[in-house]
Amino acid sequence: MTTMTMTDKTIFERRESEARSYCRSFPNVFSSARNAVLRDESGRDYIDFLAGCSSLNYGHNDPDMKAALVDYITSDGVTHGLDMHTSSKSAFLKAFEEIILEPRGLDYKVQFTGPTGANAVEAAMKLARKVTGRTNIISFTNGFHGVTMGALAATGNGYHRGGASAPLSNVQRVPFDAYHGDEIDTAQMLEKMLDDPSSGIDTPAAIMLETVQGEGGLNAASAEWVKRIEEIARAHGALLIIDDIQAGCGRTGAFFSFEEMGVSPDIVTMAKSFSGFGLPFAAVLIKPEHDIWGPAEHNGTFRGNNHAFVTARVALEKFWKDGAFQQEVQAKGDYLKQRLEAIADMVPGARLKGRGMMRGVDVGTGEVAGEICKRCFQQGLIIETSGAHDEVVKILAPLTIEQDLLAKGLDILEAAVAEKFSAHKMAAE
Repeated sequence: MTTMTMTDKTIFERRESEARSYCRSFPNVFSSARNAVLRDESGRDYIDFLAGCSSLNYGHNDPDMKAALVDYITSDGVTHGLDMHTSSKSAFLKAFEEIILEPRGLDYKVQFTGPTGANAVEAAMKLARKVTGRTNIISFTNGFHGVTMGALAATGNGYHRGGASAPLSNVQRVPFDAYHGDEIDTAQMLEKMLDDPSSGIDTPAAIMLETVQGEGGLNAASAEWVKRIEEIARAHGALLIIDDIQAGCGRTGAFFSFEEMGVSPDIVTMAKSFSGFGLPFAAVLIKPEHDIWGPAEHNGTFRGNNHAFVTARVALEKFWKDGAFQQEVQAKGDYLKQRLEAIADMVPGARLKGRGMMRGVDVGTGEVAGEICKRCFQQGLIIETSGAHDEVVKILAPLTIEQDLLAKGLDILEAAVAEKFSAHKMAAE
């Protein structure tokens, strides 16, 4: 009988940078994963409500993507080709054109950037400035666009901005939808400021937003507000950039988070689940008239990922060729909303946030949210927080999660909330 050798966890503290984060909340050593379940070295299973922070919308190790990737590797398919033509890139682009763009009436050129979402954002901001000849970008309170210097300038999070240790410039921040409450129209506020030559806001190259602010606390913009922002951008000759890195690839129900809002962004940034398999892969979708790059003007050694082209194509063909998967996701989103409304009712002053399968509960403080997530992990559920004060318990389960497993995970969350607030009530009495 073979004995499994357990990992010596001291190697992480001894050699891995202090920048590590998720492993501090979930300190186990995980060894395998399938769909919505992670298994650690001791053989214990955990329901995954984090899903690589929405990088695994189709779950861990989808069998069809895995088989296609293994076949590609064993047949000596091109692993690295800079941005040269490859058969895997051609197959992906054709699938993306036929399955995603054409049925939605969208016409975008696809720029493959370096493999991170932040790189896609950097490229989008850079291109908007090149197209318009302006430098200013408008972004929004609580927005999160990455932690490289340009993307970080557009990011609101003070902790991450503090890590720059240098000035962050050429971005002006304005209030997101309902930032001041439902009674104040922040789109109207932005319009007035841009119309006023003495407001201090320079005419922007672009206005950039997430329709649902993932790291910012699951703040979901209304379709009316997003359309108004597009109208303001058009009126001032600015491009509209939608950052769909976390909210895209079905997370809110449709493939793009904006496609049912009646808007037509000039630039869309994609990453996270775009590869379908959790592989590094990012891209910028650009309206053809704005694709004015010179060759290699925004490049990178790892622009494009041939292995990701293979899995991304399979994801499109498997999940998006008809409307069945989208209907399943929307049904799960409705169920999630119903369950979270009941959980929110257990917490004084709590409120439901988000859209589709990108939802959570604002429980008031980061301390409370952190304790709930800790209790969940003890009971076999991986779940994290978001928001300015980490006050939102955030659910990003794989879209492919089995219904019974989704229910079981929500049962764990509900029990953790009940335990926390019954203990709080007893202490108060």
